[in-house]
Amino acid sequence: MNALKRNLREMAKFPSAIAGGFIILLLVLLAIYAIVTIPYNEAIRLWRGGEEIWGDNPRIVPPAWTNLFSREKQPSTIVCDSRDESGLTAKTVTEISEEMWDVVMTFDFDYDFDAFPQDLIVFMNATFAEKGPFVSLSWITPDGREIRLGEVTAKPSETYRFAQDDRLLRRLDGVEPQIALFADPDKETPTVLKGTYRLQVAAVTFEEGSDIDAKFVAYGTVHGLAGTDHRRRDLTIALLWGTPIALSFGLLAALGTSIITMSIAAIGVWFGGVVDELIQRITQVNILLPTLPILIMVGTFQSRSIWVILGWIVLLSIFGGGIIGFRAVFMQIKEASYIEAARSYGASSWRIIFLYLVPRIIPVLIPNLVTGIPTYVFLEASLALLGLGDPVLPTWGKLIDDARANGALYNGQYYWVLEPAVLLMLAGLGFAMVGFALDRVFNPRLREV
Repeated sequence: MNALKRNLREMAKFPSAIAGGFIILLLVLLAIYAIVTIPYNEAIRLWRGGEEIWGDNPRIVPPAWTNLFSREKQPSTIVCDSRDESGLTAKTVTEISEEMWDVVMTFDFDYDFDAFPQDLIVFMNATFAEKGPFVSLSWITPDGREIRLGEVTAKPSETYRFAQDDRLLRRLDGVEPQIALFADPDKETPTVLKGTYRLQVAAVTFEEGSDIDAKFVAYGTVHGLAGTDHRRRDLTIALLWGTPIALSFGLLAALGTSIITMSIAAIGVWFGGVVDELIQRITQVNILLPTLPILIMVGTFQSRSIWVILGWIVLLSIFGGGIIGFRAVFMQIKEASYIEAARSYGASSWRIIFLYLVPRIIPVLIPNLVTGIPTYVFLEASLALLGLGDPVLPTWGKLIDDARANGALYNGQYYWVLEPAVLLMLAGLGFAMVGFALDRVFNPRLREV
């Protein structure tokens, strides 16, 4: 305990250690928050979902906070549902005759943005036996103009897309509906007319018990904390869950590799002879093996599971250059007097290895362990960038790969790349700063006089 307190006091002398520790603490808290608020199965379901889950999200838009740096206030998504009792929607049912009922749904909403929405869609769900309801839609602007949109005979699940209605486009003189319906008619250039808009969905049903509900979505051009991707998914899910995955992958890979490598080196030094010679020959051969091409082959022919890749990384790394360094240190420790004392009172070889040899080198191991974590985090991201990431898990590398595949940089969608890249750089920076400080504390040759 005293040694721990002394080491912590030494660490506190390095500003880089404090800054790195703060970054690591933030990442750990972010990982805990992700696990607690979004359970693993729910995160997988959300990330693998498509339009059925993310249908109310706009496609490929930046985060909402980008409005802070924009002269024009970009619109967020507006959702009005007849099944909600929010006060913005109203639904009335009136009997016309014994076989006909009039269902009117009105959606009122304020539009005070400076830019036009991305798209306009009405989703309808009807219940009937044989005859589907006949639906007509109209649009009322803040200055009192009423624009007839279109008519449709509703199916059990019907989607009316404003931009795909050719008759509506002709009525709007070929101008896209998301622009024409919000434009100020007194301005020559398309300018948003701010105020309260109303969408009215009127339906006639032809069967007793028949009903219809509608949901209107005006898709914005910004969304949430992290924006969305090509499948309308909220990138916050991958950024949050990428944190515990990256930290656990890097920690397990670094910890497994370091402990196993150190143990093998200690065994070779203690037993010597054929055992040590065999370990050195395996190490020399393994160092020549190209790790990345082997991992690419594993991801291509065996499995792209992140845990299978982790196992192969540890397997390929345990007989690496670290064994040579550990062996040199163990050769010196082996001749120490306390080792001779342990041998004299009859301690077994395994007891000497794991209770006398290995603990002596742990101070040297800790800095290498900490600085090795970001190495494996970047390796996982690199594999994902090559298209060999886990197809199930949402990770930072998978985000960057999706952005690359969809031409995010060429289309100006920099947020899609920068958000996971910044988190990767923060992880690497935090662990590197703490690792360098640990090396100064635990390595006597680097301590300042």
